[in-house]
Amino acid sequence: MKVIFLKDVKGKGKKGEVKKVSVGYANNYLLKNNLAEEATPGNLRKLKAQQEKVAEQAAEEKAEAEQLKKELADITVEIKAKSGEDGRLFGSITSKQIAEELKKKHKKEVDRRKIELDQPIRSLGHVNVPVKLHHEVTGTINVHVVAE
Repeated sequence: MKVIFLKDVKGKGKKGEVKKVSVGYANNYLLKNNLAEEATPGNLRKLKAQQEKVAEQAAEEKAEAEQLKKELADITVEIKAKSGEDGRLFGSITSKQIAEELKKKHKKEVDRRKIELDQPIRSLGHVNVPVKLHHEVTGTINVHVVAE
């Protein structure tokens, strides 16, 4: 019997897959526990429509990320911080501060967890900070740290 998996079933199939399983296993376990449904022509059409919708949403998200990447390339985020005579900061600039400044001055929402700072910024000057906007799109923000 062919079934469409509605949830991941360890060792048998992942959500959205169409596989052939034994009739007893399908009737007594998969269908009974709502883990799968029978692969009728109507259900297969419904599955195909869902997959197309998911693919369309993924393409849309990627396009939005590409647009944001272009916008971020033109932006310089200026952050003021207290520093000593040698240009070292008394504290450090974190991804949270960069995200807040970006939102406040440039009206761009970027999640602080997507800003990939290896180490917090501890000196004055320009720093290019990578930002993971989408799993396939990475942009950069130019951060300029100036003395207060």
